Amino acid sequence: MKIRIGNPTDMPAVLELIRELAIFEREPDAVVVTADDLVRDGFGPQPMFGTFVAEMNGEIVGMALYYYRYSTWKGRTIHLEDLIVREALRGQGIGEALYAHVLRQAQKDKVRRVEWNVLSWNTPAIDFYEKSGARVLDDWRVAQMDDEAVTKFVEQYFSKH
Repeated sequence: MKIRIGNPTDMPAVLELIRELAIFEREPDAVVVTADDLVRDGFGPQPMFGTFVAEMNGEIVGMALYYYRYSTWKGRTIHLEDLIVREALRGQGIGEALYAHVLRQAQKDKVRRVEWNVLSWNTPAIDFYEKSGARVLDDWRVAQMDDEAVTKFVEQYFSKH
């Protein structure tokens, strides 16, 4: 197994892993991003994310996708958006290796926090993260609005103001 920085030609395989993760997370129809979107957004003049890929025998079998955020309390942080390993290869240390590479990137970049979301029912991941030294916060909730909800709110708000 080899962990390396992802490149544009890896994005179709990365997209397959993103789709596999969506199925695992019980949201099989949620992925609308394309490989072209990933190439444009990750490898253009202002890349929006970075990736590490795990490769075995020339095949990409896992990936970690992260991006930089800014915390008003901490300054620059890294958000680990996704970490996925092909289901048949889980439990072999591939995910831990990808995780370690993201954390090493955080050290290199001197960020003050690495953060991510984990589903409450994904107890193997929660156990792994806690054993690695991460705190899994129970008192914070994730809030999201999809593009339809954003449009509806903006239209309603600005039609009144």
